[in-house]
Amino acid sequence: MRSSILTLCLAAIAVAATGCSRDAAPPADPAAKGAAVATADPKAVAEVDEYSYSQPDKVRTNDLALQLKVDFDKKELSGSATYTLDWLDKSATQLVLDTRDITVEKVVGERADGKWDDLTFAVAGKDKVLGSKLTIESPQRNPRIRVTYRTSPDASGLQWLTPAMTEGKKTPFMFSQSQQIHARSWVPLQDTPRVRFTYTAHVTSPQDAMVLMSADNDPNAARDGDYSFAMPQKIPSYLLAIAAGDLTFQPISERAGVWAEPAMVKKAATEFADTEKMMVTAERLYGPYRWQRYDILVLPPSFPYGGMENPRLTFATPTVIVGDKSLVSLVAHELAHSWSGNLVTFSTPKDGWLNEGFTSYVENRIVEDLYGKEAADMEKVISRNELAAEYKEIDPKLQVLALRPGTLSDPDGASSSTVYTKGAWFLQFLEERYGRDVFDPFLKEYFNHFAFQSIPTTKFIEYAKANLLAKHPGKVSEAELDEWIYQPGVPASAPKTVSPRFDAVDAARTAWLDAGTLPDTVATAKWSTQEWVHFIDGMPDTLKPGQLAALDAAYHFSGTPNGEIAQRWYPLAVRSGYTQANAAAAEFIARVGRRKLIMPTYSALVKTPEGLKLAQDTFAKARPGYHPITTASVEEVIAKAQAKPAQ
Repeated sequence: MRSSILTLCLAAIAVAATGCSRDAAPPADPAAKGAAVATADPKAVAEVDEYSYSQPDKVRTNDLALQLKVDFDKKELSGSATYTLDWLDKSATQLVLDTRDITVEKVVGERADGKWDDLTFAVAGKDKVLGSKLTIESPQRNPRIRVTYRTSPDASGLQWLTPAMTEGKKTPFMFSQSQQIHARSWVPLQDTPRVRFTYTAHVTSPQDAMVLMSADNDPNAARDGDYSFAMPQKIPSYLLAIAAGDLTFQPISERAGVWAEPAMVKKAATEFADTEKMMVTAERLYGPYRWQRYDILVLPPSFPYGGMENPRLTFATPTVIVGDKSLVSLVAHELAHSWSGNLVTFSTPKDGWLNEGFTSYVENRIVEDLYGKEAADMEKVISRNELAAEYKEIDPKLQVLALRPGTLSDPDGASSSTVYTKGAWFLQFLEERYGRDVFDPFLKEYFNHFAFQSIPTTKFIEYAKANLLAKHPGKVSEAELDEWIYQPGVPASAPKTVSPRFDAVDAARTAWLDAGTLPDTVATAKWSTQEWVHFIDGMPDTLKPGQLAALDAAYHFSGTPNGEIAQRWYPLAVRSGYTQANAAAAEFIARVGRRKLIMPTYSALVKTPEGLKLAQDTFAKARPGYHPITTASVEEVIAKAQAKPAQ
C-alpha cells in the first residue's frame, strides 16, 4: 500500500488512534484483548503466520480457479473456488482454509478418474480478527477441491456502492481490498502470504458493469457482462483483487494505462502521464518489470487507502488527482511494489517492512531520478518528522522492523511509520555505508534471487550478511544490523537529510508566528504540496482563531481540494477553536473515505462535546459511503470518546 510522505497522515502525537497512519491502521495496543505478551526471540522462531488457520506445511494451494457472479442487488459474490493442491505431508487428510462471514454451500473433491465426490466440511465459530476456520476432510487427498459459496453483504474485503456514491451517479460500483487478511471475506483460501498461487477467474455481472481483476485485463475488452481472467505469476492472497462498475480505459503507453469512471479517466491519465518514465527508471535500477502490463484503476473517493499494489492493476484513490502532479509519488510507490512486495513478498505480516520499507526506499529513488534530489529529500524529511512524532506515543514493541510473535492481535495494527519510514531509512543507511555502486546491484540481485518467493526477515539478514557484510567487510557490523532490525527507535547511525526549501518554509513560518507577517505570495505561489504540508506541520499544536482566520483568508485552506493539506489544516482548526472551518471540515470527511485523510479530523473533533456531536452527525450521513475498514476506524474513535468519563 501507499506509504510515502505524500500519503501520510498526521502522526500519532496529534491523533493517537487515527486509524490512518501511512494509510494503514493505527498502531495497535499490544496489551489489547487477544494480543499475547511476546517473549520469543524473533530470530529463533519458526516461520508461522499467526493470522491464518491454514496449514501450508501440510498442503498448499498451487492454483485457484474462480467462478463468480456479481450481484449488486444482494451485494453478494456467489460461485465457486477450485484449488489445485500439493499435499506436502503424506499423512495429511485435511484442507484448512480461512473464511470470514462466508456461507459455504457445498464442497467436492476430484477423484483420480475425473469424477467429483462430496466432501465433509465444518465451519468453526467466528473469531473477531481471524474469521472462521473451514476444515475440509479429504481422506483421498484429492488433487483438486471445489468450494461453492456466497459472500456476506458486510464482507470486510468488499465495498458495494450505490450509483449515488459514484462519480457518474448512474451505475453501482464494487471493489475489493484484500490486504492484510480481508481476502478471506470474499474467497475461502489459505489467506497467508506464505502461500503463492496462480489463478484464473470467470466472472459474470450486469452488462453495464465492466469487471476488472488483478490479472490480464484487456484494454479492448467488450463490456458484455461475461469476463475471463488469468494470472500466470504466483501471487499471495492479499493481492487478489476485483472491481466492477462504469469503467473506461485511457492508455498512457504501450504497457500502461488508466481505468476510471468516464468523467475521471482523462484527468487521471493526464495526472499519471509519467507512469512509463517511472517504469523505465525502476527497470534500469532494479531489473525488468515482470508483470506484462501496469494499469491503474482510479476508484471512487470511498477507497480507504491511497493505493493498493494489486499486480497489473494498482487501485488508487482519486484524492491524489489535484491537477499539478504533486501527489503522483503514490504511483511511484505502488509501481515499486512490483519489485518489493509483489515479486519478493513478506512471508508473514510481522515482516511488513520487507514490503513497505523496501518499497518506500525504491519509490524515493524513482522520485529522485525523475523529479530531482530536492523533491526526494522533502519527502524523507516529512516522513521522518512524522516517525519521530509517532515514536513519542507508541509502545517500543511496535518500533522494531521484525515484530515479535504475539505483538499484534490484528495485522492491520502495525506501526506504519516503522514499516514504511524506518524500513526505508535502514536501506538508505546501507546505501550510504556501501555506496550506490555496491548497494544498487545488491538490491537488484536481491529482487532477482528471491523473485516470486515469500520470505521472512531472517532470510534477508542471511542474504545481506553473505552479499554485503562478508563481501565488503568493515562497512556495517552485525551489531548495527541487529540494532536496526530488532531494537526500538531509530539508531544514532541513521543518515541525516536536510532540505533547503524547507529551511525557507521554516523561516517564513517563524516570521509569521513572531511578527504576524504572512509569507510573501510571490514565494508561496511556487510552493509545492510538500512545502505547504511542512508549513502547517510545523505550527504549534494550537493557534488563536484570529491567526487561523488570517491564514484562511490568504491561502484558502478551508475547502482546499488537496487532501494532504486538508488532513492537516482541519485538525489544527478544530484544536484551535476555529469554528469557521467546521462546515468545510464536515464536508471533507463526509465526501472522502480515505482513512489517513479523514481520521485526524475525526480524532480532533471527538475531544470536545461539541466536536463529538459534529463527528457523530457527519458520520451518520457519511457512513453508507464509507468502506467497512474506514467505518470500523471511525466507530472506534467515536466509541472511545463516548466511553471517556466527563472531565
